[in-house]
Parts: sequence; structure tokens; C-alpha cells
Amino acid sequence: MGYIISTVNMKGGVGKTTLTVNLATCLAKGFGKKVLVLDLDAQISATLSLLPPHEFGKLRKKRKTLSYLIDLVVQPNPYAKLSIHDIITPSICDLPQLSLLPGDIELYDEYLVSEMLHQQAVKENKRNDFEWVWNNFERNLIHNILQPVINDYDFIIMDCAPGYNLLTRSAIAASDFYILPARPEPLSLVGIQLLERRIKRLKENHQEDNPLKLQLLGVVFILSESGLFGRYDKYYEQVKRRVKQDFTIDKIFASDIPMDVNVAKAVDLFIPVTLASPNCNGSKAFYKLTQEFLGKIEALNN
Repeated sequence: MGYIISTVNMKGGVGKTTLTVNLATCLAKGFGKKVLVLDLDAQISATLSLLPPHEFGKLRKKRKTLSYLIDLVVQPNPYAKLSIHDIITPSICDLPQLSLLPGDIELYDEYLVSEMLHQQAVKENKRNDFEWVWNNFERNLIHNILQPVINDYDFIIMDCAPGYNLLTRSAIAASDFYILPARPEPLSLVGIQLLERRIKRLKENHQEDNPLKLQLLGVVFILSESGLFGRYDKYYEQVKRRVKQDFTIDKIFASDIPMDVNVAKAVDLFIPVTLASPNCNGSKAFYKLTQEFLGKIEALNN
């Protein structure tokens, strides 16, 4: 069975998507791992970091996005023509080991979800315990969608939306590990602290029936610009010291990611920087991070 990993931070703009797609690419290309990227953000940044817009448009027209699978959960259809195997796009960026489950700009209808859960509560005589019905749905939504393919991959890496919506909570609940990308700035740290409190509460909500096995793999610092060292070096170290007050050293990745201009150029090409500019500083840092990532996974399972 493969590992399910969430890349998550309450704050946007901290490098979640950049981390997700480049970690996945390094695992597939550099280490021969079979990897699935799942885009859970309605901004579809991970999808468009791996597929040109016109390719995504073709898939969306055929309903080959995550939205279709969520609809099947909310409104079951015994005559549905597509399964998760049909919707996953294989050999992304010409890498046989890398696949994508595309996101969508309209992932689910909140009204339909609420209506479905209300009907379920009435059917199961749990109208006075709607929280239990909601928690059960939240716990199983992403897990059940991924269940048919978990054994097909070494890693399933999910790019979560900022904030703490239903899909982010469900992804976290389905995960074996989560990674916290952060920039060396106060608001990014606030996002970490908020998320840790929310995850603690999420674990408490599911403690009795089926405790979450979720573990923090580590905090990854993604620098705001190349050349942060030097002019901003003291500030960066200050912020990092604050994080170390909240986390043990084994929960902070030693490998930092410098955000050089090649990252922005790669976004314009709709491919990860590790493929577009494999010899740049950013790409080298991602490969180093991937080695550390695999080492942490191995250590936690020994």
C-alpha cells in the first residue's frame, strides 16, 4: 500500500503547489517511485503546473476531473461511466511513473453536500447527532475516492487548498503524513500555528471510532526569493528559530528551497522546474529535499 501525503498550510502563497509537483517529479524521475498527484484546490495550480491549459480543457469537457468522483459520492449513480482509473491521467510530463488526478474550478456543490448529509442523518435516525454524520463523511470522502488506487502507487501526494475547507480536512484525515511548506515570514508562521490547532481538533473528533494515524513529516522552508541569504539572512534565521520553539528538530527539513527565477519560468511552461531547468539551484534543492523526504519516511517506519 502506498503512502498518502498532504501538502498543507492555512495560508496561501507559501509554495504548496511548487513543493507538491516538484517533490512528485523528483520521486518519479530521480528515484523510480510511482507517484500520483491529486489537486484539491479549485485554483487548479497543481494541475496547470503539470498540464497545459488546453489539455486540461479537454479533460474537463469529458468530465475527467476530481469533481466527477466527488459528484458520485454526493449523488451516487449506478450507471456512471467513469471510474477513478479512467480519470487519472498517466505519464504526465512524459514520465511513466508520474500520474495526475486533475482538479477542477468547481469541485463540489456545498448545498448538495449538506442536503445529502441531512437526508442521511434522517435515514439513520441521527438528526440530533448531525456532527457525527458530518465527521464520518469528512473522514471517508477522500479516503474512499482513493481506495481503488492506493495499492497502485508508492506515493499519493495531495495539493490542498489554503484555509480549512471540507476537502482539505478530508485529505488530512486520509493521509499517513502531512508536510508544512512555509516562507520565513510571520504570516506563514501564523498559518502553521492555526493548522496545528485545527489538526489537533480533527484528531480529537475522530479519536473514539477510528483514530487518525496522521503524522507530521516536517516543515519545509521555501525562501521568498533567491539570494535570501545575505541581506535577509538574520531575519530568516530569526523566523526559523521561532519555528524550532514549536517543533522538534526532526520535524523541520534541513533542506531549504531557494526560489530562483527558473521556478517562475517553469510555471509559464506548465512543467515543474525540476524538469524545465534540472541544473538550477532550485531543482538541485528539490532533489536534496526528496532524499531527505525518503529518509524520514524510512525512519518513521522502522
